[in-house]
Amino acid sequence: MQMFQSSLFCLQPQGDSYTRRSAFDSMLAGCIPVFFHPGSAYTQYTWHLPKNFSTYSVFIPEDDIRKRNGSIEELLSQIPPEQVQIMRENVINLIPQLIYADPRSKLETLKDAFDVAVQAVIDKVTRLRKNIIQGRTEYDNFVEENSWKYALLEDGQREAGWHEWDPFFSKPKGESSGDSSTGSSAEAAKNSWKNEQRDQK
Repeated sequence: MQMFQSSLFCLQPQGDSYTRRSAFDSMLAGCIPVFFHPGSAYTQYTWHLPKNFSTYSVFIPEDDIRKRNGSIEELLSQIPPEQVQIMRENVINLIPQLIYADPRSKLETLKDAFDVAVQAVIDKVTRLRKNIIQGRTEYDNFVEENSWKYALLEDGQREAGWHEWDPFFSKPKGESSGDSSTGSSAEAAKNSWKNEQRDQK
């Protein structure tokens, strides 16, 4: 943690999974995280982190580093000091909603990670119930392979189309199986949802 506290930027490449534990340790220390894959934070922790990831972190596509399109140090040095200061303040402001508060602290004005998660679940259940009453699904043509996209949709959007991060999550497929597997997955997801709704009636 001392190393994070004395650093402005903390590099957070993928580990055994998209997200390293040190990603959160660095933010708790007030260090600006530098991510190389959107799955490390932006698509997983949408309840706890702002959608506008550039306000608290730096994103450098991992392929840019592999292809040597620029050094990490050079890219980070191009960020104006004023912007770095604002980003660091934003990281510090995120700390309460990334940790579990001590119940003895009697927090009344700040929401911790648990409060944020509970409120997000309540909002989702409320939205699902409203959709059921109105006789519609939450999303149109839900595709499981694209599940990471749905949390990134703006209010009112019901279908996930092309996204600039598609190359990070797309898996190579044979020409013969590509379309059919996507279609069957979408069909399976829709049928699963319909069965769940029927069972609840």
